[in-house]
Amino acid sequence: MGNVVAIVGRPNVGKSTLFNRLTQSRQAIVNEESGTTRDRQYGKADWGGVAFSVVDTGGWVVNSDDVFEEEINKQVKVAIEEADVILFVVDILNGVTDLDEEVAGILRRSKKPLVVVANKADTFEMYADSAEFYRLGLGDPYCISAVNGSGTGDLLDKIITLFPDHSEDEPEEEFPRIAIVGRPNAGKSSLVNAFIGEERNIVTDIAGTTRDSIYSQYNKFGKHFYLVDTAGIRKKGKVNEDLEYYSVIRSIRAIENSDVCILMIDATRGVESQDLNIFSIIQKNKKGLVVCVNKWDLLEDKSQQVINSYTSAIHGRFAPFVDFPILFISAQTKQRIMKVLETVEEVYANRKKRIPTNKLNEVMLPVIENYPPPAWKGKYIKIKYVTQIPNVSIPTFVFFCNLPQWVKDPYKRFLENKIRENWDFTGTPININIREK
Repeated sequence: MGNVVAIVGRPNVGKSTLFNRLTQSRQAIVNEESGTTRDRQYGKADWGGVAFSVVDTGGWVVNSDDVFEEEINKQVKVAIEEADVILFVVDILNGVTDLDEEVAGILRRSKKPLVVVANKADTFEMYADSAEFYRLGLGDPYCISAVNGSGTGDLLDKIITLFPDHSEDEPEEEFPRIAIVGRPNAGKSSLVNAFIGEERNIVTDIAGTTRDSIYSQYNKFGKHFYLVDTAGIRKKGKVNEDLEYYSVIRSIRAIENSDVCILMIDATRGVESQDLNIFSIIQKNKKGLVVCVNKWDLLEDKSQQVINSYTSAIHGRFAPFVDFPILFISAQTKQRIMKVLETVEEVYANRKKRIPTNKLNEVMLPVIENYPPPAWKGKYIKIKYVTQIPNVSIPTFVFFCNLPQWVKDPYKRFLENKIRENWDFTGTPININIREK
């Protein structure tokens, strides 16, 4: 189950530096100026075998002080609404400021698990200064330095003890779990309504511990599937929400809990940067993908030429992963709605597909012989044997060879493409592992 950790706090306390530290990446831009983080950052973190998502808030533009405070409050409320654990970052050099007090006021009223993180404690002498943060009334401050990493281990230990127990929300049966995601107004709700129809024969609602139902089970047109709760279905919170932020956190939740994602793209607007963001979250989580170009009924020209140019535009933006189905649909007129469900079932089946080892070797070894991995410093790399690992979430192939460390990504991509050419894995990512014999 996906746990989400949200980082909140006033500008320039080091939220992005902490984000980079937790996700072990450099993807958030860090700068001395306040207000550098304009887009929400999303990353995966892993500590002690517990994986979770981290969302870095930010994304407001500074006009005047009052607008500014309002924006921070909005962000904090959204985080409270959607995250499992909140990290409230404060700056040990500045002590408690009015804005901190204000954020603390909102956080105190929420019942969410929360950790006060006193950042910029670059030396041990500064730890004593953190006592000031007790007056926020939010428990023990954890002193860390996001820049040099001291104290972050204790913080992570604390975070993973605070996650709610999601074990009882998992659905029992093996049916595809579908998440419908996309930018606001791409037609997610219309598609949900088209699937469910008015005669909502919902069989079960599996209640989540903290939220409303996550999985709703449907049996329509003789197909069984779970619809993973996404933005359109759940009632909106009482937050006057910042739509983009909301849809991002909401999509993360839905994507992590699904098997196959239907990414809705608005035919009248084409592929936009937020579509790419959502696509990259689907990719990071290694989920199956079906792209649906919605509102197809609104286009004047529906010729094959237009279809081809759409397809190549989508492939161009989403490369290098291009082996996924693209459907042109209209949720409003229910055009090709059945096709969507059939395609989802195919992608789901592809995720579960097993290829017998003898077949794999029969096809792949000659291919490898014709195009061996490039030699490294005069050493030849020999791949002797290939097999597929059973019972993992996505198709995973292991190639055994003498010098695995010298097989680089381009060659792995070559192997993946050859597997895709010979067997149908449309819509699902593939893992290629190279190991020593």
